Amino acid sequence: MSTGSSFSSDTGTTRGTADTGGINTYKGEERALRANRLGTPGLLLSVVAASAPLMVVAGVMPTVFGVMGIVGQPLLYIILGVVLMLFGVGYAEMSRHVHNAGAFYAYIARGLGPTAGAGASLVALVAYSAMQVGIYGILGFEVSGIFATYLDIELVWWIPALVAAAVVGVLGWLKIDLNAKVLGVLLVIECALVVIFDIAAVSKPGPEGLSLHAFNPETLTGAGLGTALCFCIAAFVGFEQAPVYAEETSRPQIVVSRVMFLAVGYAALFLAISSWALTVAAGPGSIADTSLKEGPGMLFGLTEERLGSTFTDILHILFVTGMFAALLSFHNVVARYAFAMGREGLLPARFGRTNRASGAPGTGSLLQTVVSVVIVLVFALTDDNPVGDPTAPVLRLFTWMGNVGALGVILLMAAASFAVIAFFVKRGAGRAQAPRLVASALAGLALLTIAVFTVRDFDVLVGSGPGSALDWLLPGVIVLALVGGLVYGAVLRSVKPEVHARIGLGNEAFQLEKAAESESARR
Repeated sequence: MSTGSSFSSDTGTTRGTADTGGINTYKGEERALRANRLGTPGLLLSVVAASAPLMVVAGVMPTVFGVMGIVGQPLLYIILGVVLMLFGVGYAEMSRHVHNAGAFYAYIARGLGPTAGAGASLVALVAYSAMQVGIYGILGFEVSGIFATYLDIELVWWIPALVAAAVVGVLGWLKIDLNAKVLGVLLVIECALVVIFDIAAVSKPGPEGLSLHAFNPETLTGAGLGTALCFCIAAFVGFEQAPVYAEETSRPQIVVSRVMFLAVGYAALFLAISSWALTVAAGPGSIADTSLKEGPGMLFGLTEERLGSTFTDILHILFVTGMFAALLSFHNVVARYAFAMGREGLLPARFGRTNRASGAPGTGSLLQTVVSVVIVLVFALTDDNPVGDPTAPVLRLFTWMGNVGALGVILLMAAASFAVIAFFVKRGAGRAQAPRLVASALAGLALLTIAVFTVRDFDVLVGSGPGSALDWLLPGVIVLALVGGLVYGAVLRSVKPEVHARIGLGNEAFQLEKAAESESARR
């Protein structure tokens, strides 16, 4: 390796020349996240919390049963679990070679080139921000409902949403291990209550008895299958965030890949069993009609029949805390993407600094808090009836932002699959790597197919109806982010080749630069 000013990636090809401007004006420790903060349990809880299991069981599952008419939802989670396991084979192997808080965009940059990485970085920032901000809508709706039901207080939805944004922002400034403990406590209790419901449903089945009909492949037929795929894959979102924390984990080569497979396996099993339990409790023959009529209230109605009102009241509270855990998880991820982009020059240098006290990416955390508050206020100001029934934020903020984010993440996973193939081919992958490359190719094709379904059925996903401008405006947000990022990357390549060369290298660029400077000093 050269001891001059140039540096190379893993592929052995020179990517550009580093300089000492911009992001190099701060001390080395301020460019790096604090290491050894997370082990396997902490990282697993942090990424699984993003999927908000109770929100999926109460919100996503009734929608798939009712609106899409797919009774075989349990089987769908198993199929998607297999697809994501295939994706994880190459993704996990990539995580052993690249430790970067930029995760998706770093992998894509190392495989498909820095310009593609720049495009992916903006897509990731927009997608995860959208998913986080969308949850504020449904959280505000649920909290206002709790105040009305239990305290007889009328509370507009955006007040609890803004309070949650403030609390999440404060926690985002603190140590990641403290965040992991908060997420862990909330997640464990949330999952335990769902498991209790599952056991109660199986113990006291509905009028059709203990039926396995939901696992019959014939239940997956119908026009709503493509849309159901889009909804159900969003329930897995979170496992792919594990590499974002690689710099903060102990033994990242082992822990990150282990957590990804544990998270996918857990999600597939948990979601399949829970959705099956719903069919058992309501009856597979009537689950679609019941879901369509009752929506999220179906779970709570079935719970009250079997476990009583006190348990159901607790479940309502945990529904909210589960959403809060998801908010915090997404917030942490967005802050780290912003940090990685700042460290590599894709964002202003200040984003590439960490808090001296906590080691957290403070500027990125502040950015996400400001974005969340602004978007919540925009939706609050355009709410048709902010004092009455607050369904507008659920239908608009949660549905619009959630599906925009899900589309972005699906496309990032597909691109990362092909980037894994390119990365190892450049490194001269032999027969030993062939199974991983085949798995990545299969996963990439499957994910692209789901992305096509997502765009095609976007009117159903957001409830806009055929012919609505939203059908192309909302997916256009991701397209605009991608095109903007690619153009930005191309401009950097021409105007600032040294910054372009750093894309995807993370802290490695500075380690190489430091080594070069030390060698020059010795001379």
